[in-house]
Amino acid sequence: MKTLRNVKVGETATIVRLHGEGALKRRIMDMGLTRGTEVFVRKVAPLGDPMELTVRGYELSVRKGDAELIEVE
Repeated sequence: MKTLRNVKVGETATIVRLHGEGALKRRIMDMGLTRGTEVFVRKVAPLGDPMELTVRGYELSVRKGDAELIEVE
């Protein structure tokens, strides 16, 4: 299983599945990270957390812990 956390800077991935439950899963979905959405990894902070993504035409910062819950292909 490849997660968003494993995607390298400059790569694009498509969301396949969201793991997690309840409020956490809802928060991820509210940010626009839903099944079938393409995500481009723009950059990662110097210490590795957070990572900056381009999703649906806007910039989004996501913690590595949250990115671990997003399965991509």
